[in-house]
Amino acid sequence: MAVHGTDPTVVLPPTGESDGYQASDLRSQISSLQSRIKELEQENKRLVTLISRCQCSSSKEENVIAPIVTTLSLSDVYNSIGEEKVDNEVMSTTACEAASDGKGNEENIFGLKLESRERPDPHVKAMKSCTKRYIALQIMYFGQRYYGFASEATAEPTVEAEIFKALERTRILVGNRKESNYYRCGRTDRGVSSTGQVISLFVRSNLNDNAGNTSTTESKQEIDYVRVLNRVLPRDIRVIGWSPVPTDFNARFSCLSREYKYMFWKGSFDTEKMKEGAKRFVGEHDFRNFCKMDAANVRNYRRHITSFDIFYTNQRSNDDELWEMRIRGSAFLWHQVRCMVAVLFMIGQGFESPDIIDTLLDTNKIQRKPQYNMAPELPLILRSCQFKDVRFSCSSGANHALVEHLRNAYHSYVLQAAIFHEALDCLCSSEDGSAGFVRKKIRHVPLVLRQTEPSYEERVANLKIKAPS
Repeated sequence: MAVHGTDPTVVLPPTGESDGYQASDLRSQISSLQSRIKELEQENKRLVTLISRCQCSSSKEENVIAPIVTTLSLSDVYNSIGEEKVDNEVMSTTACEAASDGKGNEENIFGLKLESRERPDPHVKAMKSCTKRYIALQIMYFGQRYYGFASEATAEPTVEAEIFKALERTRILVGNRKESNYYRCGRTDRGVSSTGQVISLFVRSNLNDNAGNTSTTESKQEIDYVRVLNRVLPRDIRVIGWSPVPTDFNARFSCLSREYKYMFWKGSFDTEKMKEGAKRFVGEHDFRNFCKMDAANVRNYRRHITSFDIFYTNQRSNDDELWEMRIRGSAFLWHQVRCMVAVLFMIGQGFESPDIIDTLLDTNKIQRKPQYNMAPELPLILRSCQFKDVRFSCSSGANHALVEHLRNAYHSYVLQAAIFHEALDCLCSSEDGSAGFVRKKIRHVPLVLRQTEPSYEERVANLKIKAPS
């Protein structure tokens, strides 16, 4: 029966009477609810044994779980009255999630306070309440609207922050970030994209045992991590594969090599001289003059470049050719790729000789990095990260959804490009529209004659001065 007035409508429990709601009926209803609560408490004792099946460890100490009483809402009690069969799987899941919350359960029903007799042991970790496994996730993202990958950045949004929001929303994350043993392969800068970033962490699993090294095809009941996460991630971030890995795997230090791609329009660049300069980078060198120096965290600036190729992509637009640089190495310094590309652009424009590469790599001769602007971040892509015995995969359904998502996005950008092309046609329709235009000549100061940045030793000394005594 509904009572109407100035306040929102209040629905009272049904009693079968059309007129009024008598106090005796209320007492009868409370008595019925108390009986049902006792029945649910008995059911809860049985569910304790079900909870123990989703343990993360088989050790005796970790098999001890504090009994849990699931929170009972008013609607839960009403819906349960008259039911003779309880869905054990749903109840077990609810109880497991209550254990993860680590909170006592209580509810007021008509002034009757329901409270668990035994609350969860606060010393029992949330991550022990369900099965977990250690996996690696392969991530694709388009970085134009993000302030880099790492969430330690001073501005938001970051790619990493969005990934953890999705992990928490889907309840795939086990515990918090620190407890998940999280690692990332690399940190890309603001605006940089990736088609093969890799992270590793502990995640929730449907398997009944610790399946850290098992195959992705071992159990058809495992969570489809790619599909589940992609449903809640932003449209410009996608998980494209996952792989089980050993618990000693580290997405950063287990990486054998990383490959970057940098795309550019040929224009007037002398690509042959650029190729000649790129060959000078191959091998192990001290790249302190080709990076943003981080003296507080980095002492060794030697890195090994295994290949540096420049080639035409067979794509054209506006009578220009799209080229790309592909750089592979074991590891890279902060801004290293963009600094190397910037110097190659100077060589391609004829401002510097390919020999400038050898000069800057000789840190005995050039001890301070000349000041110069890095190449733009937009065309840079972290293409792939290679690991030993790691094979990324995803379900056929998740792969189909990924392909359709990227095709739709590609078609959208093609339409936008067509609109810009139409705008160019309108501006260029007049034959004399650019007749009087004269391109401004660029004034270039040779790198060896430019002002320099502080050396590594000077930066370290400054850090010691600023450090509190």
